Amino acid sequence: MEQSVKILSVSADKIAVGLTGDVDASVHEQFDGVIQSCYADNRTDVVLECASLDFIDSTILGAIVKLYKQLKADGHRLIIKDLKPRIKKLFEICALDSVLEFA
Repeated sequence: MEQSVKILSVSADKIAVGLTGDVDASVHEQFDGVIQSCYADNRTDVVLECASLDFIDSTILGAIVKLYKQLKADGHRLIIKDLKPRIKKLFEICALDSVLEFA
């Protein structure tokens, strides 16, 4: 089974995290664990690469907000890239599109 959340690359200026398929409550621990472990060792911006993301639920939306707040407090950015329009709509419905950074 393919991992839904995985570190794609780490550099001095960013951690690129790939989100694939359905990222929901069943992978919440994986989402937090993978990102937090890497961030603990490499305190820098985090980019969520979402081109292959098909679905997220409210649990993961909450985890993204939590991650955003942590990064912001540390002086770093969270950037969400390549969201499909129907998934970006969820961020808009929750009014997160005015808070989070999209590319």
